[in-house]
Formats: sequence, C-alpha cells, structure tokens
Amino acid sequence: MAKSDEVKDPAAKGKLKLILLVVLGALLAIGISVGATWFFLHKPQPKPDEAAQAANTKFPSIFEPMAPAFVVNFNQNGKQRYMQVSITLLGRNQADLDALKVHMPVIRNNLVMLFSAQPFDSLTQPLGQDLLRQKAFASVQEVAQKEVGKVVIEQLLFTNFVLQ
Repeated sequence: MAKSDEVKDPAAKGKLKLILLVVLGALLAIGISVGATWFFLHKPQPKPDEAAQAANTKFPSIFEPMAPAFVVNFNQNGKQRYMQVSITLLGRNQADLDALKVHMPVIRNNLVMLFSAQPFDSLTQPLGQDLLRQKAFASVQEVAQKEVGKVVIEQLLFTNFVLQ
C-alpha cells in the first residue's frame, strides 16, 4: 500500500501544475496592474522650501507717479468744466520703469487726447471713471509694448480725480 500512495495519478499532477500556473499568472497580472497604476498616478510632492520659493517669486511693488497732474477742460452746454487726474503707475521692475520714462512725452500726449475725448457726463459716474482708468491703462500698455517690447506696468491708479 505504501507503494500505491507514492505513485500519484499523472492527470492529477497536470491539474495541480495548471492551477498553480493560473494562480501565479493572476497574481502577476494584479501586481503589474497595481504597479502601473501607482507609477502613472503618483505625482511627487514638491519640497516645502521649493513651494515657498515659488510663492515668493513676485517682486515688490514700485509706484511711479506721473507728475504733474493732468488737467483737461470740457465745454458742456456753454459751461466750462475741468477735470484734474493724478496718475501713479504700479510696476515690479525699476529698470523697465526707467526705460518707460524715456517715452513719457508720448504717454502723456496719448493720455491727454484720451481724457479730452471723454464725455463729461460719463465721468461723473464711478463706472465711467473706472472705464476711463482701464482705457488709460491700455494706452500706457500699448506704448510700453511698442517701445520697450514688453509689459511694464501692472496697474494704472488714479490717486486724485477732481471734476469741476
């Protein structure tokens, strides 16, 4: 009897090998799937000092007032009206602002023409004043882009706005 236990059925041996191969293949497929998913979806987190450095790349604000203030006259219904506007430019690079100062006569001319072309009634409303500020900003940006070759100012601020 001992000899009959030692001799196993060859068909049973083949089934056992087949089951082991199927189980190993399934485990290998699952392992490859998990590994590939982790590889493609894993994004390394930036180091804290790199994140802080990237956040601090913005340079400090530099304010450049345009002196003297702009004074524009209007003729409304036979009455003489005046507008006085003080403008300050906000930039981040002093060298770029200095390069823009060379072209200040062109900028001032464009702004005077822009201001004098506005209807006086629209300037009495906050929306009209903000629209004028946006147009003035676009005018300065246009000169900066044309003459300096890049964006120089971030904002144009009305620091004084008087209508009379």
